[in-house]
Amino acid sequence: MKFAVVGCGHIGKRHAEMVGRHPEGELVALCDPRPSTELGIEHFGVPVFEDMGAMLAAMPGIDVVNICTPNGLHARQSILALEQRKHVIVEKPMALTKADCEAIIYKALQVHRTVFCVMQNRYSPPSQWLKQLVDEGHLGDIFLVQVNCYWNRDERYYKPGNWKGSSDMDGGTLFTQFSHFVDILYWLFGDITEIQGRFADFNHKGLTTFEDSGLVNFRFLNGGMGCINYSTAVWDRNLESSMTIIGSKGSVKVGGQYMDKVEYCHIKGYEMPELAPTNPANDYGHYKGSANNHGFIVDNVVDTLKGRTTLTTNALEGLKVVEIIERIYQKRNEQPV
Repeated sequence: MKFAVVGCGHIGKRHAEMVGRHPEGELVALCDPRPSTELGIEHFGVPVFEDMGAMLAAMPGIDVVNICTPNGLHARQSILALEQRKHVIVEKPMALTKADCEAIIYKALQVHRTVFCVMQNRYSPPSQWLKQLVDEGHLGDIFLVQVNCYWNRDERYYKPGNWKGSSDMDGGTLFTQFSHFVDILYWLFGDITEIQGRFADFNHKGLTTFEDSGLVNFRFLNGGMGCINYSTAVWDRNLESSMTIIGSKGSVKVGGQYMDKVEYCHIKGYEMPELAPTNPANDYGHYKGSANNHGFIVDNVVDTLKGRTTLTTNALEGLKVVEIIERIYQKRNEQPV
């Protein structure tokens, strides 16, 4: 299967590497308006284009386009690839509005192509274990779920002239830093309602156009209550990403800096299994992101398109994550930040 990667920053290069390692995948093109020498992508040994439209015209044999550009470009570039009848892998978030997500899905249905949304944290062993616990009912009725995401993002991350930190290209802390954890919440427990929130910009005035911290609470449509407490105002380095679940038959907590360690498990009649090790976080120098599970994404794309499995994260789930964040941010926009 022939892949082309659009956007050759940290994540784009990770996609290109994973495609190159796959026995049934072939990287055939890269696209980025910046010079190849500046990006450090010469070693991939494939044609590099400055314009996505030119790439698609010159390389008609592309099967899959990986969209790894700034968030605000995801929708229009996904639709451009779909118009040329290419399958699409789109990095999180799928787009910055529900309406844009719907436009992507409409075009995909129109041309009979598949959109894969990158939510690689679903592949981490603790997340897989939580999914099994919930789906098999080991925790009983879900009472309370707490998600804490406390990371560092400072002037080393928000550099002048960069797309990060802008409302139109970045979209906000929940879109860029913590949409993975909103996804896990939705994946495990379903949709939310009765959202309330408090938001503040403690440490990013002059660096971003949006808040760096929020306390959000809600009810699940399936029963129980939950909250997301998040901040990128943590000094110097990431503190934690954790999920605590309290149910009628027991309680669990998965914590660590990247929600990669089971810190507590006490469930009626249940013995904690030994989990596989979690992949390390994506390392970007001064700061780190979520787990490096992009190889699993490429595996799933190839297997799905060859009819051997189904999507890990489909376009409707990608839309729901965006829609949940959009509804949370409606509460933010009702008050001064």
